[in-house]
This record gives sequence, C-alpha cells and structure tokens, in this order.
Amino acid sequence: MKPFDMPEGTDIAWCPGCGNYPLLTILKNALRELGKDPEEVVIASGIGQAAKMPQYVDAHMFNGLHGRSIPAAMGIKLANRNLTVIAESGDGDIYGEGGNHLLHVARRNPDITVLVHNNMVYGLTKGQASPTSEEGMKNPIQPDGVVVEPFNPIAVAVSMDIPFVGRANVGDPAQAKEVIKEAISFRGFSMVDIFAPCVVFNRQNTYQWFKEHTRPVPDDHDPSDRVAAFRLALETDMMPLGVLYRNDSRELYEDRLGITGTPLHEREVSESAFSEMLAGYR
Repeated sequence: MKPFDMPEGTDIAWCPGCGNYPLLTILKNALRELGKDPEEVVIASGIGQAAKMPQYVDAHMFNGLHGRSIPAAMGIKLANRNLTVIAESGDGDIYGEGGNHLLHVARRNPDITVLVHNNMVYGLTKGQASPTSEEGMKNPIQPDGVVVEPFNPIAVAVSMDIPFVGRANVGDPAQAKEVIKEAISFRGFSMVDIFAPCVVFNRQNTYQWFKEHTRPVPDDHDPSDRVAAFRLALETDMMPLGVLYRNDSRELYEDRLGITGTPLHEREVSESAFSEMLAGYR
C-alpha cells in the first residue's frame, strides 16, 4: 500500500463521478511526490462533502465545525510548526461560513495551505446556491435563479495579499497536482481554488463546462506582479489556471510570535504569545 492510501475497501461516501474523487488522488500523489511522511501531515476540514476528504487520507486529521477548518489548521501549526498543515473544504464552507476566517488568516500569514473544492453549489445539503454559484443558476431554494453575481475568491485573495494564490481544475490532474505541490511547498499562507464538479446537484458547471471556460495562466505572466495577478483574477469568461500570485517577502505569523520549532507541549510560552495564539480561534 502506498503512503497516504487507506486500506482497500474503505467506504467513500461520495456520488459516482464526483469531482472529489480525482482531487483525492491528486492530493495523495502530490504529497507522495513531495516526499512527505504521513506522520508529519495534518489535514483539517469543516463540514460538507469536500470536508470528508481527510477521512480518506492516511494522515493525521481534524474534522471540525462548519467553516472552521482554517482556525483549526492555524492552531495546529502554531502548536507544532514542523507539521505540514492543510485546511480543505468546499466553497460553501470556506467562502461562506468560513469567509471571515479566510480574511483574517490572510492578515496573519501562517505557514498553512488551504485547498478549496469549488463545485459552485452546496452538495451535502442538496443543491442550494453557494457563494460561487453563477448568476441565473436555478436550485431548490431559488427556483427562478440566483440573482447576485458570484463571489470571486481569487480576486479577494490577491486583494488581501494572500502570498500564494493558485487555481486548478481536477479535469487536468497533472496541472492541478503541480499547483498543489507548489502551494504546499510555499513558505507562508497559500490558497488554491480547485474546480471539482458536483455531478448530481450542479448539472450546469460540469467537467466539460470547466474545460470550456478555463485557460492556462499566460506563459509570460509574472506572479510577483500583484496588479497583473488581480487583472487575471477578474477574468470570469475564461478563468485562468495556475499560479496567479506569489509574494515571497511576507513575514510568517509564527516568526512574528517568536515560535520555535519546538512543539507546544515541550516549550514555555509567554502569556502574551499564548493570548495571541488563542486569538486565532476567535
């Protein structure tokens, strides 16, 4: 059995054809190619179909409340910065319920990676619109169609100076794997918006639709150019895939707090540093 694989016969509670299946394979392959040890990897998630993924990866996991994967991941990283910490969940969980945490972790810049399964719908609760659902999309709650424009996570991420911003599509597993590998290897907060279709409750944004409405980031794009990255982020007809933005100059939150490589249970922590760490959970 390969590292990160669960035992054969593990029951996976996703619909046949769900975009989470290829993403699960992509993530495990990325971790293996990076030479990660399952003992050093922690995956935190919230609630939803995407949030089930840590249960299907042979690594440490934390499954918490709806929208709360990011503060949990940050707390884990502050407790032991030697760990590779990944927060993952769906577009509803991270951009909706957890949107406040996304904004404020961007200010702090801990060394964690956030992977967002973006299927443009709430799949677990039977198809109502999510923050990224397209205008006009009909669903059980809005039978006449969504009347507001979708949330643009990439534009928000660049505007907040999240130091690594990428986008991938599970329909192109090779490209998605490389972007995820780069995000995990990045020293700082990294976010990857990943198109992973819901084949049951979103018949509009299909594998074919994502193929027809995406394109690679231009070869001459400079990801250190924030203005150029924001301009790309505003493209919604042919959404760019790849690394849109990268800022290697931001100071890590762990360094600002003076946290060493010694795990929390083995070190003495000042009252002010401990209070600052607790603030990450609020």
